[in-house]
Amino acid sequence: MSGTYVGKDWSNIEYLFKIYEVQEPRTMLYIMKLYESTIIEYRAQEADKRQKAEEKRSSSGGEKNFTHNVKG
Repeated sequence: MSGTYVGKDWSNIEYLFKIYEVQEPRTMLYIMKLYESTIIEYRAQEADKRQKAEEKRSSSGGEKNFTHNVKG
């Protein structure tokens, strides 16, 4: 498992719409998939941010470089 989100299984959605007596199943499915794509995009962006931050930390070797202006 890579931890990557690949989406929901929508195969039972028709059954659930019938149980809950959804009036406009096509519209509801459209909204649900729109929400899913928004969440996927957000999570991908957050994962990229974390990865870049980790790369930045590891590229410095964990050492802190200080520069001081010392006259003397």
